[in-house]
Amino acid sequence: MRKIAILTSGGDAPGMNPCVRSVVYKGEEKGIEILAFRRGFTGLLDNDCFPIRIKDTSGIIQRGGTILLSSRCEDFKFEEAQKEGIRNLIENGCDGLIVIGGDGSLRGASAIADRGVSVIGIPASIDNDIYGTEMALGTDTALNNIVEVIDKIKDTASSHERTFIIEVMGRGSGYLALISAIATGAEAAIIPEVEYDLGKIADRILERYKKHKTANIIVVAEGVSTGYQIGRKLSKIAGIISKITVLGHLQRGGSPSSYDRLLGSRFGSAAVEELLQGNSNCMVGSIQSKIKTTPLDEVFSKTKDFDENLIKLAKTLGK
Repeated sequence: MRKIAILTSGGDAPGMNPCVRSVVYKGEEKGIEILAFRRGFTGLLDNDCFPIRIKDTSGIIQRGGTILLSSRCEDFKFEEAQKEGIRNLIENGCDGLIVIGGDGSLRGASAIADRGVSVIGIPASIDNDIYGTEMALGTDTALNNIVEVIDKIKDTASSHERTFIIEVMGRGSGYLALISAIATGAEAAIIPEVEYDLGKIADRILERYKKHKTANIIVVAEGVSTGYQIGRKLSKIAGIISKITVLGHLQRGGSPSSYDRLLGSRFGSAAVEELLQGNSNCMVGSIQSKIKTTPLDEVFSKTKDFDENLIKLAKTLGK
């Protein structure tokens, strides 16, 4: 294997840059040229690429986002686009491909692998909803960003004796909402994995008001509802007036945490090693702190288990 292509796709995640850097370093150690495609699969279709070397990665380990840029490429779901991408890889002399991204990006990687290209996927998703890894790139940094904001909002909530509703990302996963709620001492977390009773949450808040505990935080995963909808319902049910904060893309930004820098570095190096060993159509992941591979078919066919103990802990601490 003489040349490996790399791209970052889908939603950006802190830790992508350390991962790219690690791929480049490992490639040069093994005498392999690394060819970077800009803007994910869109760049692959446009043949927008450049050789990336160690000097090009100077100072990127602490940067959020991705220096390779990213995009969501709907065209790549279709066979003709996939064939065009493969043609570009072949014309550039690439012997393998590393794809860093979430579920949609990994499906694109698998589509290429099914057509005979050697491909390794690296999970990057702040939602932490990808099977085959306990932590995806970007999750830890996003959690730190959320916790920092909620801590600041709690100061205001205490000063003005108000209930605040914090809406965080997580379309199908409540990981960010649940863990940030536990870490900040929030009174409730509303997540897709667990049915919630807003009436009971309202009763708990009213009971806290009676005890002069008037600062309350509710964390809502966007996959369940919006913060504004929850706020309107609380007002209708119990007359609770709340302030809404939607964190949005603030969660994705900023310098990656030390954990994400290390994880990205481990993932990148391991992905190159897997290609050199002749492996393909699989994803590297962290399981019990060890880097292991999972076939992409298995990644897509299985659902990541949610730790019930964390849910029990949240219920205990939210009383």
